[in-house]
Amino acid sequence: MRILPLLCALLLLMLQGAAGLFLARGSPQDCERRGGFCSPKSCPPGIGRIGICSEQDFCCRSRWYP
Repeated sequence: MRILPLLCALLLLMLQGAAGLFLARGSPQDCERRGGFCSPKSCPPGIGRIGICSEQDFCCRSRWYP
């Protein structure tokens, strides 16, 4: 019975670690699906950054997007 809380804690830690892996890097397709576009180095003025397309490109979207 003592091992059950230990297994639950271990499972929780593994799930938390796995959740971060999906947020590591985006893709141009994911950016377009979210209504954005990829822009090198920075987003244009008046456009907000909503993610990352690659190491040099940011995913940008208008702040007034519906």
